[in-house]
Amino acid sequence: MRPVAIVGAGMTPFAEHFDLGIKDLIPMAYADCVSHIDKGIDKSEIEAAWFGELSTTDGFPSGILADTLDLLDIPVTRVENACATGNDAIRNAAIAIGSGLYDVVLVVGADKVRETASAATFWEWAAMTRDTAWDYPLGLVAPANFALHVNRYLHESPATKEHLARIAVKNHFHALKNPKAQLRYEITVEQALAAPMVVEPFGLYDCTPQSDGAAAVILASEDVVDRYTDKPVWVRGVGLGMDRVMHQHKRDMTTFPPTVKAAAAAMSMAGVTPGDIDVAEVHDCFTGVELISYEDLGFADRFEGYKLVESGENYVGGSIPINPSGGLKAKGHPPGATGVAQCYELFNQLRGEAENQVDGASIGLAHNIGGPTAVSAVTILSNERS
Repeated sequence: MRPVAIVGAGMTPFAEHFDLGIKDLIPMAYADCVSHIDKGIDKSEIEAAWFGELSTTDGFPSGILADTLDLLDIPVTRVENACATGNDAIRNAAIAIGSGLYDVVLVVGADKVRETASAATFWEWAAMTRDTAWDYPLGLVAPANFALHVNRYLHESPATKEHLARIAVKNHFHALKNPKAQLRYEITVEQALAAPMVVEPFGLYDCTPQSDGAAAVILASEDVVDRYTDKPVWVRGVGLGMDRVMHQHKRDMTTFPPTVKAAAAAMSMAGVTPGDIDVAEVHDCFTGVELISYEDLGFADRFEGYKLVESGENYVGGSIPINPSGGLKAKGHPPGATGVAQCYELFNQLRGEAENQVDGASIGLAHNIGGPTAVSAVTILSNERS
């Protein structure tokens, strides 16, 4: 594959945008993205687009993006892969450039989860992202789905609910420096442990908020990168992993095999190991998912993720800063936009321009897991081409 770089990235604030629709959020993210291309770009230079989107009710997604951005003369492809959508859209776009088909492409992720058109919209979407024959009729939407894993993990490992609370505290603390985060306030371990229960073991502060928002990146081939910037961020590796859908078919509830597979593929492609990662945006739709992912991504040994929590090495300033943006937990989680927004954060981190900067960051990792824990996408970025 030809080397591929991100030359621009942008996003809207993540929030409850009751006054804005998806047709407002897409151009907002695009405008922010092109404003961060150092040497500028003309829209006519974009040769194709990928749109990551899950839950919008405004109509045909690809057509909405093409119409809203006036990109009517290029192919637009919608990507939907549960909460792995954003990073999978970037994966597909990077492959298209790497193959030589295009030189400059756009990736947009967006969702309007706080949709007011129908009270049932969110639950209709939740049904589509898991098994509808067995799991969904039993109430296994996202909180219960992930709780099955985390309950078993807490049973088999030394980790406790206090470790989950401390992850929530960390991500809220990191979000204080992110002007685009949805929940910009600190919490304490005591508050998290005393919060109303959603589904055991998750209290309210263990769960990501429902969010609206959009994010965008522009990718370019090595051949044309210099047209746009002298500080490209290279897409060094991409990976996608799968697992069985129904929980009764999963062999081990204390790990997420899709993450292990996606991380292995991305790291192999990038030629790096977990120890080379300087900063990571890790999927934390629930605090226990972040904890298990420390091990699946190779940042900690089996059942020893809690040690990163106790040492504080997962904070900015630690050996492996996790979610300096605030993560899904505090930054917010519009599913189609989340992975693209993670890469927006890493784009800024690797250029030394982040709000919550990790000193000397050179290699970053973005990670999503979605559906009934059946799909994961990992992207590895670097400010060095190889």
